[in-house]
Amino acid sequence: MPVPGPGYSITVRVEAPPSTSSAGDLTSSVGRVGGVITAFDVVESHADRIVVDITCNSVSANHAQDITEALELLPGVKVRKISDRTFLIHLGGKIEVAPKVALRNRDDLSRAYTPGVARVCQAIAENPADARRLTIKRNTVAVVTDGSAVLGLGNLGPAAALPVMEGKAALFKRFAGVDAWPVCLDTQDTEELIKAVEWIAPAYGGINLEDIAAPRCFEIEARLREKLNIPVFHDDQHGTAIVVVGALRNALRVVGKPIEQCKVVVCGVGAAGSAVIRLLLHKEPADILAVDVDGIVHKGRGDDDPNLNWIAEHTNRQGAKGSVHDALAGADVFIGVSAPNLFGAEQVATMADDAVVFALANPDPEVDPLEAQRHAAVVATGRSDYPNQINNVLAFPGVFRGLLDAHAHQITDPMMVAAANAVADVVDDERLNASFIVPSVFDSGVAPAVADAVRKAATSE
Repeated sequence: MPVPGPGYSITVRVEAPPSTSSAGDLTSSVGRVGGVITAFDVVESHADRIVVDITCNSVSANHAQDITEALELLPGVKVRKISDRTFLIHLGGKIEVAPKVALRNRDDLSRAYTPGVARVCQAIAENPADARRLTIKRNTVAVVTDGSAVLGLGNLGPAAALPVMEGKAALFKRFAGVDAWPVCLDTQDTEELIKAVEWIAPAYGGINLEDIAAPRCFEIEARLREKLNIPVFHDDQHGTAIVVVGALRNALRVVGKPIEQCKVVVCGVGAAGSAVIRLLLHKEPADILAVDVDGIVHKGRGDDDPNLNWIAEHTNRQGAKGSVHDALAGADVFIGVSAPNLFGAEQVATMADDAVVFALANPDPEVDPLEAQRHAAVVATGRSDYPNQINNVLAFPGVFRGLLDAHAHQITDPMMVAAANAVADVVDDERLNASFIVPSVFDSGVAPAVADAVRKAATSE
């Protein structure tokens, strides 16, 4: 059953009788329909009534409505207003631009703007590399999307993607001090999107591609990497891959298995799954079986897809065929970035002893984590309400911090492997256990560690 969470948090303002039982009646009413109260505040008190704000978590918009209706059924209770706290924090957007220099008088203005700024323009014209030193390019990333694959919601378009891009920009600033800005492009034509990013690139020190559907995302990223002299990073691919590979390193430390002896199943061969496989190959596992909707990927399937053909050439050494259930038999590791409810505990039981299960489909994973725990030694999900949350925020802020600090012109696989190792190393031996294989997203040591590892890798290259 879904658990009430802050994503569906509401505040209900109600009028209630001023009796000694009112508070208990209100809280009991919310509890009976499954709401979880997080705050109860009396905002007004009168001789004939009290006004109360009840803040509670629910599991969906419909559940929030159920809570409201339950309160209205109480004698003498009137619901004045319902506030959706998620929508409230988005009012007017979540980010802003603020000047870094004071503009207090005419002298300040003359240096920051005309006429003094002309000298800086001329210096950059003479030496374009100075843009990294004398403009926002030094610390700014474009978060680019066409809105074709927003979260797990599908093709919602650029306007509906903007709240996600704003959130991404806020995370960049919060965790790594990187100034990021949403760039939502009103085109889903590959050529137009590539050209648009080329046109805006001079203002940025890096490009973070986000929520662009596969397989177009592969071509867009590859061609932009060829065309631009700044790093291009597709977070849905490489951010996921970095955190998964880092988490797997620690999970295998817990169970005492070297990856060179492990059979790994990767379920889902879209943007995230493909990137996970490509980065995992640098760790040289015994074998990888990739699984999609048509079953195990193998050389004889005749796929008309360059990405699947590449994967078939570099995985599945024994030429195995069949479904995800067949792939799981004897596997040491399952990594799911696919769809919900694909198998149950009985399939996990067919895996090798001390199995590792990363069921990362959101919000509903490939296997119920509680079911997986019956047979697997380590279980991770993409959710915040279970242990071992695999979250991209552990990677992308530090990755870009390191790239910007190194004045990098590209991002390479060795840099991403270094980032994955850095994420893993934040969890030392004293803290490492089956329920703690990755650090908290709020661990202040993560982004600096990742940034340092990426900067060193970039500098050595």
